[in-house]
Amino acid sequence: MSAFLHDFAQAFAGLNKDNLERLEQLYSRDALFCDPLHEVRGLANIQAYFAQLYANVSELRFDFYGFDQVSEGEGYLRWTMSYRHPRLAGGQLIRVEGCSHLLWSDGKVHRHRDYFDAGALLYEHLPVLGSLIRWLQRRLA
Repeated sequence: MSAFLHDFAQAFAGLNKDNLERLEQLYSRDALFCDPLHEVRGLANIQAYFAQLYANVSELRFDFYGFDQVSEGEGYLRWTMSYRHPRLAGGQLIRVEGCSHLLWSDGKVHRHRDYFDAGALLYEHLPVLGSLIRWLQRRLA
């Protein structure tokens, strides 16, 4: 197991709305963060993105269970994100499986791309759209 990936995952899992300055220890100044819904470049913008993310949820947790280094400075983390949003799923806990592809050098990530099902994260839990998505899923099954 990669020590860098393990240390990154542990530090990332410890983030919350009150300690986002710790992102400076994880990401380079010009880092690129991408997920299926956003693309954010630069440490200051990444900090603003995470501040907004934490401000909009009542609970957010990452549980990491996979640590795969494929080469020097490149690896994957597998995780489960658990969160509560007051306007999604009636405030119930939502869990989403995902994977992060990281590129790093000099002890900091300069490219972070998350892969997850955006429908499972958000769309399926919206009041009207969620019902439509679940109906479509049943029809296609």
